[in-house]
Amino acid sequence: MTLKSYLLIMSGLTAVCWGIFVFVIGLIDPEVTNWLGFSLFFLSLFAALSGTTAIIGFLLRFVALKRELAFNAVRAAFRQSFLFSLFVVLLLILKIYNLYTWPNLFLLLFIFVLIELFLTGRKKPQSYDK
Repeated sequence: MTLKSYLLIMSGLTAVCWGIFVFVIGLIDPEVTNWLGFSLFFLSLFAALSGTTAIIGFLLRFVALKRELAFNAVRAAFRQSFLFSLFVVLLLILKIYNLYTWPNLFLLLFIFVLIELFLTGRKKPQSYDK
C-alpha cells in the first residue's frame, strides 16, 4: 500500500467514523439510554478520535522528521493515537461515574506514560541468522 492510498483510505474511514459519531449523538438520549447507548457513543468517539489523531500525528512526524521512514511514522502515530483516544474515553467514563479527580487524572496519565515508555523501549528480537 502506498502512502497516498493509506492517507486517502484513513481519511475516508475517519470521515465515516465522525459521521457515525454525529449520528449516535443525535440518536441517543443520555438521560434514558442503557449500556448499549453509552457503548456506541464511546466506541464511535474512540474510532473517530483515533483516526483523526493518527492522521495528524503522521503528518506532523512526516513534516518535522523527514529522515524517518513513512512506515515507522505511521506505526508510531497510530500507536500514540490509540493510546490518546483510550485516555480521553477513560476520562469521560470517569466523569460519568463522578470519579474524575486530580489524583485519578494523574494516576491515569502516569499509567499511559508507562505504557508508552514500555512500547517504545522494547527492542526488536535479534535474528541469529549468519
